Amino acid sequence: MVNIKFMKDVAIPMRDGLNLAGNVWLPDVPGKYPVILGFTGFGKDAPWSEHIGTDWGWNVAYEPWSPTLFNKVVFEANDPEFWCNYGYGIAVVDPRGLNRSPGTLARAEIDGPPGEYAMIAEGRWARDQYDTIEWMAQQDWCDGNIALSGVSVYGFSQWRVAGLNPPHLKCINPWEAMTNFYRDCMFPGGMPEIKFTQPSGEFCHPMGVPEEAWPAPGNENPPEKVEMEEDDFLQMITLPALICCNWTDHGCHARGILRAYQKISSEHKWMYTHGRLKWAEFYTSEARVIRKMFFDCFLKGTDNRILSTPSVRLGIMENEEKYTVRYEQGYPVPGTVNTKLFLDAGTGTMGKTPAIKKCSAGYKADRPGCVRFEYVFEEDTEIIGPSALHLSVSTDASDDMDLFVTMRKFDTEGKEVHLDTWIARHNTPVALGWLRLSHRELDPEKSTEIEPYLKHVIGEGDKVKQGEIVECDIPILCAGFLFRKGEKLTVEVGGLYRSGERLENQPFDYDNSVNKGNHTLYTGGEYGSYIIIPLCKFDPQRFVV
Repeated sequence: MVNIKFMKDVAIPMRDGLNLAGNVWLPDVPGKYPVILGFTGFGKDAPWSEHIGTDWGWNVAYEPWSPTLFNKVVFEANDPEFWCNYGYGIAVVDPRGLNRSPGTLARAEIDGPPGEYAMIAEGRWARDQYDTIEWMAQQDWCDGNIALSGVSVYGFSQWRVAGLNPPHLKCINPWEAMTNFYRDCMFPGGMPEIKFTQPSGEFCHPMGVPEEAWPAPGNENPPEKVEMEEDDFLQMITLPALICCNWTDHGCHARGILRAYQKISSEHKWMYTHGRLKWAEFYTSEARVIRKMFFDCFLKGTDNRILSTPSVRLGIMENEEKYTVRYEQGYPVPGTVNTKLFLDAGTGTMGKTPAIKKCSAGYKADRPGCVRFEYVFEEDTEIIGPSALHLSVSTDASDDMDLFVTMRKFDTEGKEVHLDTWIARHNTPVALGWLRLSHRELDPEKSTEIEPYLKHVIGEGDKVKQGEIVECDIPILCAGFLFRKGEKLTVEVGGLYRSGERLENQPFDYDNSVNKGNHTLYTGGEYGSYIIIPLCKFDPQRFVV
């Protein structure tokens, strides 16, 4: 192993005279190195041990991936010990106004802890990131080639600066990275999340009072906001990109990262999908090898194998422990058929032909419970991507409805099959969906049948009359799941998150509800309620052995 040279609190000058504070790790061998850079909202000096513990439902010291990371690697960042050994530098920078960097923290009027909306939609970190990239490329220890990489905040902070095309930024690696804070996390389906995304959030918080490494200049001029929709700034990105999508990061990154892969304009882009533990996957040997191939190509020019690698690494989960991996040329995956299954409230089933008889079923809107529909697979089948639920509904005691959708898998013995994620340890279902009915209006230019795109997720919306039957389309987030012949898919519609199932150490909370009285769902006849699911026949011959 190569020795590592560590430089703490490196002063990085911005165009307004303010200096950001960064940490840099380099091989302790004379030379110039490409640098893998990350901006963090949680402190460049804080290792995993300061962020993750039993309050999250974790005991990280005993997780199989963590012992070498727990007390030395910066939270959600790349591991210098690995990358320096292969001739790369690692840099982690505190943004303006956070931790050791002085200045004014970028925040929007309604924002989460590190200022996600200001960062993504308003682009307020992008100018400082641009300046950091260009300064770092000129240092005598850098060869002029910079990449952006990292998990979560290290990922979604990349979108806006990548669209600015800094001359020395050669590629990006957003690893589970939302693209719209409101849609992806704070108001999914127009539903307010009241715990994780709040400034005083119990589970997600910035560093405390900054301990500035030096004072800000008296004439500080922080970046101004440049409002832009997610599709617009994504289309501006032309750099090579290696993107990671976790099928199970529902309510945080799953929606945006999948949309980003489809929307960016990059000629060279790859997507790594999985359904395993969010952070653990980043440090696996497989993920590191793929990232190394990517960086060796676009930062060093020494290995072009990534150019002949199919664009989508498809990790399809069968259960928490068992999954299959193959490579596909593009997404949506060839062979996937968006399949319409019609709901029948009379039988509690879903089928490929519409129910003839009109039926209805309901539940108490503010109590645990749901209406459930079942479908048994006749052959081995994969679900790959997002789904959409089209419903006819009414409420008898309110002018609005909060609708929660939960898709679950049951094996041939009737036992539910879960996955393991940070959101719900060993208890994550197939997929989730949300809709506050007053936000049911769709954007016709951005919506597709399989991906309804709500026109607005904030505001009063379009209220309904008590007893009025209205139609709506509910976006359901992505899944990457294999169902064997005889296994069952259920779709639950209820008035509480996960049909009222309460989880220990649950990071998300949607209990600020408008629900009252009873909700009723209508199927059959004129009420063509259905779900559209992206199904792909499982073919063992598609897997490379």
